[in-house]
Amino acid sequence: MIEELLVAVAGAAAAAAVYAGAAARVVKQYERGVVFRFGRLRDDIRSPGFTMIVPVVDRLHKVNMQIVTMPVPAQEGITRDNVTVRVDAVVYFKVVDAADALIRVEDYKFAVSQMAQTSLRSIIGKSDLDDLLSNREKLNQGLELMLDSPAMGWGVAIDRVEIKDVSLPETMKRSMARQAEADRERRARVINADAELQASKKLAEAAGVMSAQPAALQLRLLQTVMAVSAEKNSTLVLPIPVELLRFLERAAPTAADSATESRPPSGEAYLKGRAAAVEAIGDLTGPSVEPTPREDSA
Repeated sequence: MIEELLVAVAGAAAAAAVYAGAAARVVKQYERGVVFRFGRLRDDIRSPGFTMIVPVVDRLHKVNMQIVTMPVPAQEGITRDNVTVRVDAVVYFKVVDAADALIRVEDYKFAVSQMAQTSLRSIIGKSDLDDLLSNREKLNQGLELMLDSPAMGWGVAIDRVEIKDVSLPETMKRSMARQAEADRERRARVINADAELQASKKLAEAAGVMSAQPAALQLRLLQTVMAVSAEKNSTLVLPIPVELLRFLERAAPTAADSATESRPPSGEAYLKGRAAAVEAIGDLTGPSVEPTPREDSA
């Protein structure tokens, strides 16, 4: 009798152990447990830790509540200013309602991926190339809003969306490089012109000061000679005073006038002058008397 009782107790203990092993579940800290009893959702969401279900009757589904990092495949599109680009992005999202993530959508990860690709192509078509390259924060916010609206109905919250890379055609890259080079060259020319303008103003002021003191000009000339002679070269410097050049400039018109006055007369003027001189001499000496021919004796 006692042996039968012990066998029954042992059998009951073994059955209880098997039942406990089949009913016991452990939900991790970053998970939530959703229980379906005969296919119907139970209202109680199992929190992290040890929990029990009814074997064969209940089905426990664990849902990861961590933030999921999902890369969006590169999407090719045409921007609003008709430039073909390839853009890829990354989406960060997490499940906020485990029951909705299992019931309202078949595969919430696949759904978020497809919605991200569609939204990315839409953003490409609505944006300019400059916005894709330099104003990504605004585009990220717009893309996040486009994804967050349908995802909330799936029990998923979009944490953030970031555009990773924008691939451009090689021809567009070369065009942008030439444009940037031309812009830098333009700025360099403007800077050089501004420097020349400032230098010319300073040189004009220095010339005004040196014109008041002629010795200052001579000292500056000597400094230039010293600077040139300090280098190891074969250059010969012959400084010419500016006053000498000015003197030669003033003397040039006077020498030209003198040369014009001392130029000999032309041939016609010379003949007319000689004829006038002959006439004047005839007037002074009177008419010339020619000798009569001698008559021969008969």
